Order: sequence, then structure tokens, then C-alpha cells
Amino acid sequence: MLVSIFFAIALAQGVPMAVQSQQIIDPIDRVVSAGLMNKDATGNFKAEGLVSRADLAMILVKTFGLERRKTAQKPDMELPDVPKSYWAYSAIQTALKTGTMSGYRDGMFFPNQRVTRAEALAIFAQAYGVFQFPEASISEILAKYPDAGEIPNWARKSIATALYEGFVNVELGTNKINPLKPMTRGDIAYALSKYLERQVRPTSLPVDEQPPDRGMGR
Repeated sequence: MLVSIFFAIALAQGVPMAVQSQQIIDPIDRVVSAGLMNKDATGNFKAEGLVSRADLAMILVKTFGLERRKTAQKPDMELPDVPKSYWAYSAIQTALKTGTMSGYRDGMFFPNQRVTRAEALAIFAQAYGVFQFPEASISEILAKYPDAGEIPNWARKSIATALYEGFVNVELGTNKINPLKPMTRGDIAYALSKYLERQVRPTSLPVDEQPPDRGMGR
């Protein structure tokens, strides 16, 4: 009965059912169906599991097709802590060569290092394409969040882009970003799900409003 009412309301409002279906898909189911993340053999997604730098590189390559970018064709880099036998070797090389991620001192990548929400969301936004907001706009966007002062300066523009595009699952009730907390698999699944929604509905802006210019990262 409830399903019939739902269909009747959707049809009465002239809303395409494909769009309605998009709105009620669970973020985890959406990203798993898209092949961007996986569940384990028992069907558990482990949403509270933490995201490593290697995990992030793999997710970014799958999501944005980084291997198709021109710079991805450059020769591989020497990485003392990422041998060719490492499971995410190719993805890490692609993330580095496209400038989506950066290495550390002595050419190290630290693939198993966990990333914070600020790091992961900023890197995600850089792969997506960072809006070239003026500083006043960045401050205006971030002012809505009580812990925005914890965002590293280098990540402010990228995080502002992620927030503007709706990629950030802020804390309910407090509206906190929690930028220094570890990024979980559930967190990145939320961002990926919202990105996939963007591909179906490219913008939520009014028709007469233009989005800011988007450029590539920092």
C-alpha cells in the first residue's frame, strides 16, 4: 500500500522514477554496485574501518579514471616502501604521477598510513577539481561549521569545495566536520555516493546561478 502511494505521489508531481530511485539508494550499496568499493566475503562492508593512503589511491583511480589522464603515462617513480609486488602499486603510481597525491621525505609514500578526514576529503576534492573560490567565499562556506578552524590552511579551499558539493557527512546535531578524525570507509562511501549522484544530477544550483571556476588542486 505504501509503495503504491509513493508511486502515485511521484507520478502526480511529474518526478521521473529513475531520480526517485537514486534518492533512496543506500550510499554503501551505491558505491559497491558501482564497483568503487567492496564488501568482504561475508558481505560485511566494515563501515567503521579506517582508510589508508593505499586504499585512498585505489578509490581515487577507480572513481575518476586517473589512469586516463595524460600525466599518468609518465615513467613510474621509485618508491622504497611500495614495491611492484604491492597490491596497490599501480594505483599509487597513478595517483602520484597525476599529482592527485603526494609522497613524503626520501621518496616514501607510507601506503599503510591512515588518513584524516581533512586529508582524504581535500585529496578527493583535488581529484574532482577544486573550485577557485576567493578567500571571502571560502571563509563564508567554512563559517557554518564550528570546528572549521581545525582544517589545515593548505586544505581550506579543497574542503570548501567538498562542502559546497555536498561530499562531506557532517556530524548530525553539531554540524561539525571533524577534520582531524580518521577517515572511515563509511565516510568515503558517503563522499563517493554524493559524487555519483552528481553524475545523474550534475548541479543543484538555480538555473540563473553559475558555479565558480574549477581548477586542479593545489
